[in-house]
Amino acid sequence: MSLETVDFKYLNLTPGDKILDIGCGEGRHTISACLNERVHAIGLDLSLKDLDIARERYCQFDVAEDCYRRADFLAASGLELPFQDASFDHVICSEVLEHIHDYKSVLREIHRVLKPGGHFAVSVPRFGPEWLCWRLSTAYHTVEGGHIRIFRTRQLQQAIESFSMVRYAKHWAHGLHAPYWWLRCLFWSKGDQIWPLRTYHKLLVWDLMQQPRLTYWAEKILNPFIGKSVVLYFVRDNS
Repeated sequence: MSLETVDFKYLNLTPGDKILDIGCGEGRHTISACLNERVHAIGLDLSLKDLDIARERYCQFDVAEDCYRRADFLAASGLELPFQDASFDHVICSEVLEHIHDYKSVLREIHRVLKPGGHFAVSVPRFGPEWLCWRLSTAYHTVEGGHIRIFRTRQLQQAIESFSMVRYAKHWAHGLHAPYWWLRCLFWSKGDQIWPLRTYHKLLVWDLMQQPRLTYWAEKILNPFIGKSVVLYFVRDNS
């Protein structure tokens, strides 16, 4: 199981597609792409530790033995992608841009490697829930490698559209997770083992592993109001 933010139904994957997952972390979207369809997915990240975990996780699935499904993991920067122009049918960049000072250079690189007519899925923390986290804890957004900005959805959309892309879908995700992070920020100095946080974390793990209908529908209801992430989908024009 993995906590996916991007919904693959909006990408319309087809056999043989090539997918780039920028800032793949431990491989949640890279691996899920291969589970969804017979594609070649490449996960890219700067953390060698996370990439090693991603490789180990991928090998645990039977799809690793399917020659028509392939996942590779590469250490590289989104600021200078080591791929030729128009190399990918789809690009994913989930919960990454809020960490990067020169995020528009990453968008420029994404446009370069994405095929005309290709799809781009991006997610960032949603303004409202993220703003509250920043107000509840300074440490939340000043830790090394942490968030350096809060995006407004319109701001991000306009930045991406300036690179000849058109938005065709939007949704929110992780409504159940926003209250956890508010609690985490409120009790930041006390650590994450105090009772409210431990209890809520157990709920989130239970939801991830068991996927009960109750929490499924609870998150569906909460997402439009307090979804922790906003997810946007774009298609690159033919220019």
